[in-house]
Amino acid sequence: MAEILFSSWGGEVVDNRGKEPQDFETVGKVSLPEYFQQDEEIKALIGWYGIVLRSAEVNVVDLCRTYMEEVQQQSCGKCFLCRIGTRVIADTLGRLCRGQGRPADLELIAGLAESISESSKCNIGQSGPLPLLHALEHFADDFAAAAGGAAVPAGKYRSRLTAPCMDACPIHLDIPTYVECIKEGKFQESLEVIRERLPLPGVVGRVCVRPCEEHCRRANLDEAISIKFLKRFVADYELDHGREPEYQVVPSAKTGKVAIVGAGPAGVTCAYHLARKGHQVTIYERLGEPGGMSAVGIPDYRLPRQILRHEVEMIQKLGVTIHYNTEVGKDVKLSQLEADFDAVFVAIGAHLSSSMRVEGEDAGYQGFIPGVKYLLDINSGIDPYPEGKKVVVVGGGNVAIDCVRCSFRIGKEDVNLVYRRTEKEMPADDVEIHDAKEEKVNFHFLTQPIKVLAENGKVVGLECIKMQLGEPDESGRRRPEPVEGSEFVIDCDIVVPAIGQTIDLSLLEGVDNVKTTRWHTIVVNEDTKQTENPKIFSAGDCETGPGALITACAGGRKAAFNIDKFINDEPLVATENDYFDKFFSQVKVYDPQEEIGFIGGRPRYQLKMLPPDTRKYTFDEVEQGFSPQEAMAEADRCLRCYRVATIAVG
Repeated sequence: MAEILFSSWGGEVVDNRGKEPQDFETVGKVSLPEYFQQDEEIKALIGWYGIVLRSAEVNVVDLCRTYMEEVQQQSCGKCFLCRIGTRVIADTLGRLCRGQGRPADLELIAGLAESISESSKCNIGQSGPLPLLHALEHFADDFAAAAGGAAVPAGKYRSRLTAPCMDACPIHLDIPTYVECIKEGKFQESLEVIRERLPLPGVVGRVCVRPCEEHCRRANLDEAISIKFLKRFVADYELDHGREPEYQVVPSAKTGKVAIVGAGPAGVTCAYHLARKGHQVTIYERLGEPGGMSAVGIPDYRLPRQILRHEVEMIQKLGVTIHYNTEVGKDVKLSQLEADFDAVFVAIGAHLSSSMRVEGEDAGYQGFIPGVKYLLDINSGIDPYPEGKKVVVVGGGNVAIDCVRCSFRIGKEDVNLVYRRTEKEMPADDVEIHDAKEEKVNFHFLTQPIKVLAENGKVVGLECIKMQLGEPDESGRRRPEPVEGSEFVIDCDIVVPAIGQTIDLSLLEGVDNVKTTRWHTIVVNEDTKQTENPKIFSAGDCETGPGALITACAGGRKAAFNIDKFINDEPLVATENDYFDKFFSQVKVYDPQEEIGFIGGRPRYQLKMLPPDTRKYTFDEVEQGFSPQEAMAEADRCLRCYRVATIAVG
């Protein structure tokens, strides 16, 4: 089954029909998985980029019928020819499959397919009919037989709507729809689309790492749509106009009591979806406010605390209870929650800093402050070390960038960042790096710390060595190697290691059947977020390791739906959506080399920012949001890149 008989995917035609297997040409444009789910082979794929046929058992006419019925169902109907034409094509293909076709039908569907593709304003109409045209050209005999009255047996198929941005988004927001609502001035409807999956639009609209924008087809023309800030706009618009969300609650057949450990993004997202299903949810949070690491680890100039608090307060109005200043494992035992509740969701953040493994870091020197504690103190209104004025932060991620940018804002005079690779390899957000440079942070690339220097128990410097890049390591990045004899010292009185975070899993003591990894994360079933202890689920940083906020939200949502199933005595298994996620990860939805066929030249709207010399000394939010006119104009740049995929299985 692994060999491909025919492919027109991406415009590359490979036709192996009638050839011996040893003579088959390879298909380079697509990697088609052999199985959709266990014991269900993938026999064919038809979608926006063409047709891939693996089994001669698949009747291409019936494959096209099923696909075009899905295209017609997903058409928004705003383009008349797409709305009516796809219906005519689907109905005509249905007649052909029933043995009621006519030869003239083939000319009809070919003409309609070409006209729809040429005239449609969005990708459903533009790309939807293209594989049908491929089929008519390369499988003419099959269509001729159907048009001559030969009935076609129905196959077994699965279809899914996606888009490059939706696929890249961990929580799979319906981005084209919420952006189009903004274009049409339907701001509240846009928020409703977002909140079907995500209860924190104002938070994510400020601090998301934007995987959706990295897969935006508009970038193939000029620049990606400002998806992140459009989300922020509709959240801010609601808040500015004094409105509150109206959440629909549809109780499950059986409801129960759920304890959630941690009021961070994963925890509150899980609580939101459980509460909307009628469950009684209680959150235990060790801090005195909601948000977890997003509250104490992200500075207010990026994420104002009142935005986070407001969105969590709206979730509490669904009946969610939050116990603050309550640490599970100390104030209350996890085993007690397991006994008292129907299910427990563990969503603690990564609040511990990783070790640099350099001489002097464990000596207790004044001025040596781990990155997480440094940000926690600053976000609590405390200068972590008032005596110090010269700071060196070690690391290349967003926490490191937050540390250096915050240092100016608490009055530090000389701020440095040390990173052992080049800027190209830095995992931090490019925008954050750019803003730090504008604020005059001193970057030391290809530099590795080797010793913390101190006098009288206080930090006085950081000894470093220059590095050069060697061969790639397991991460795919070139491994940094020391340059012999290149040691030097950076004078400083504060050293802040920010090379990574770890999770304190001591709360698991006394609980059975919860496995952990050597990276101090909790082992769960990927598809259900359930541990080997049936009552305990987990997601967020404590399951994935330190990661993106939107990924934690996605994990919380998935856990909520599976906790609901667990309480309702339903089997916890992977869903069709889960299998399609894996399918699309192999059959790529976004092609950065795709020729869009339009004229670009409409750059994205940029948010206005405070000048660098002003913003570096304030914790006020540095970016102003879009005006309604700017948001609508930016949304108008969206190409509405919906795509339909249909697979034949058996």
